[in-house]
Amino acid sequence: MNTDDLIASLSADVRPVGRDAVGWRLASGVIVGALASTLVIIATLGFRPDLWLAMHGATFWMKWGYTISLAAVAITVTARLARPNPGSLRRLWLIAVPVVALAIAGIGELIRTPRSEWLAMWLGQTWTKCPWLVLMLAVPIFIGLLWSFRRLAPTRLRAAGAAAGLAAGAFSATVYCLHCPEVSAIFVLTWYSLGILLAASVGALVGPRLLRW
Repeated sequence: MNTDDLIASLSADVRPVGRDAVGWRLASGVIVGALASTLVIIATLGFRPDLWLAMHGATFWMKWGYTISLAAVAITVTARLARPNPGSLRRLWLIAVPVVALAIAGIGELIRTPRSEWLAMWLGQTWTKCPWLVLMLAVPIFIGLLWSFRRLAPTRLRAAGAAAGLAAGAFSATVYCLHCPEVSAIFVLTWYSLGILLAASVGALVGPRLLRW
């Protein structure tokens, strides 16, 4: 049997894969993980008591705009790295857009605020636990993404793990907004971002082991 005949024989019964199969697979993992993270908040932390009122204010949507933007870029990169040939990752620079936008908002806050209040605005009331809660809530979402990767074929395992961790951290920060009472842009830029980066670091660390196929 020559090579062409062997390839034809092996591929004869292979079903075609839809163009959006990877996206749907990852979305399923994220949704299941995010629901689990939400249940963790309900069971342990609880929603902020003024959530409905907060959702009518600009600061809540500032936080969600930041975390959802990061999550969108991260999941796009994750989808590329889930393939054997991820191609160009040039769109990764887009992750800087929400960071810069929030930094500008934070600078605006500092300009409008007396210097004596800067430290309190930066630290808020929850800076010691915020990054760790974001990391904790990222675990179910990261597990959901690991499940998604079971039928995918990444080759750049550390990069794929980092991207999945980044996506899990950004989505978990989005869920965490349902509990977090902080309203400062400089707080979100610092402590939310730290939690997201911790999740990305853990993903990079465990990616080569857990994503191997």
